Amino acid sequence: MKKIIFVCLGNICRSPMAEMMMRDLISKSRLNDDIIVESRATSDYEIGNPPHPGALSELKKHNILVQEHHSEQITRNDFDTADLIIGMDHQNIDDLKRSAPSADVNKIHLAFESVNKNKVIEDPWYDHKFDRTYRQLAEVLPKWVDRLR
Repeated sequence: MKKIIFVCLGNICRSPMAEMMMRDLISKSRLNDDIIVESRATSDYEIGNPPHPGALSELKKHNILVQEHHSEQITRNDFDTADLIIGMDHQNIDDLKRSAPSADVNKIHLAFESVNKNKVIEDPWYDHKFDRTYRQLAEVLPKWVDRLR
């Protein structure tokens, strides 16, 4: 069983969207018994809060199953148990690398790395462009599924 954790700043927009979209892809690929998906925050700003309503609305527009979620900050145990830790932007990657045990730094990847780009999944919290976040995630997530097969 492989474990993937998506990470953004607050774990209320990008990373829960990635988590739920990835679960949908995994289910459609019949890989539920092979891959566990979770999401976390690098900060403690939103701990305990549900996903942003804009994120939930965008997922529902695309018939993605919305599951109960509350923001959690990444922990030492997460680094130890994950096979892949995927950050949404360069600041997430920097924060993850600073807090990761040295043995786990190689697990950390930028989301767009799956399509060989050095781009970021832009944060919709500021401009409410959740449709852009959905499109960006839809571009990179299938390639992560392919990597995990």
